[in-house]
Amino acid sequence: MTEADAIQRARDLLAPPAVRDPAMGALGAALLAAVSALMLAGAVIVGPGFEVDPSSSVVVRGFD
Repeated sequence: MTEADAIQRARDLLAPPAVRDPAMGALGAALLAAVSALMLAGAVIVGPGFEVDPSSSVVVRGFD
């Protein structure tokens, strides 16, 4: 690497960083919240009809 190449590389490293669009992060967070809300709504709708066989359940006792 020549001295001119080293100087050019140093100038490239000192350049200001590229600004990223914060809207994409907000859009991703909104998408995650929407999917979570739909899954919760599905669990609430399906939930009351779900039953566990009492003979196969394990009982855990808490602290007495």
